[in-house]
Amino acid sequence: MADARQREAWGDELHAALLARTAVAPLTERDPDVTVEDAYHVSRRILALREARGERLVGKKIGVTSPAVQQMLGVFEPDFGYLTDAMHRHGQVPVSTELIQPRAEGEIAFVLAHDLQGPGVTRAQARAAVATAHPCFEIVDSRIEGWRIRIQDTVADNASSGQFVLGDGVPLGDLDLDAVEMVVHKNGAFLSRGLGSAALGSPFEAVAWLANTLGRYGIPLRAGEIILSGSLVPLEPVVAGDRMHADLGPLGTLTVEFT
Repeated sequence: MADARQREAWGDELHAALLARTAVAPLTERDPDVTVEDAYHVSRRILALREARGERLVGKKIGVTSPAVQQMLGVFEPDFGYLTDAMHRHGQVPVSTELIQPRAEGEIAFVLAHDLQGPGVTRAQARAAVATAHPCFEIVDSRIEGWRIRIQDTVADNASSGQFVLGDGVPLGDLDLDAVEMVVHKNGAFLSRGLGSAALGSPFEAVAWLANTLGRYGIPLRAGEIILSGSLVPLEPVVAGDRMHADLGPLGTLTVEFT
């Protein structure tokens, strides 16, 4: 386990990489003893630096929830991170000027009506806390060279977060989100499909996991926050000029253009 000075130094380095759009060597290659606990504190340092620059915390995310994404990244447990207002885009995403090695993933996002704080949050409690569900594209981006990440690297790097786009919100009613299918097209051609159950068996299970994991650090999920519940399909590299479209049936559609 690293000391506080080392954790702060890693956070400063990754924050500088975010601003400069450069990648750094994996922390796990430089220090094989780095822990997820260390990585959590590194991510908190990055968040503090972003807030000091004027960004505002608007939500949290869980990632690496589906078998397809775990196989692609070689990371076999979920990661978690923070969302700020500067990451929230609307329709167009400037990947060419702001990101390093972006990949788009389609998922279901939620806006919370009530606070959730673990430990002990259940899937049913997570569902009951949701106000609306939204189609979502998260554009993940790693500040780690070549996406050579282990779980410690991605947690430290704010769960490889880049930017995100939300579609219109839909009240849950009696919708079975585990059975909702997402169909993704890229530049007009079919790309991938996946069910809501790809995210840890249920997107609500993913929200419960996130509440319980952050709860160990005394951090709640707050009413009004945006929660990203994890990709339902494989990650797809994107460049300026690409156009992605997701259809989630009863949850609606979402189109994103990359510039």
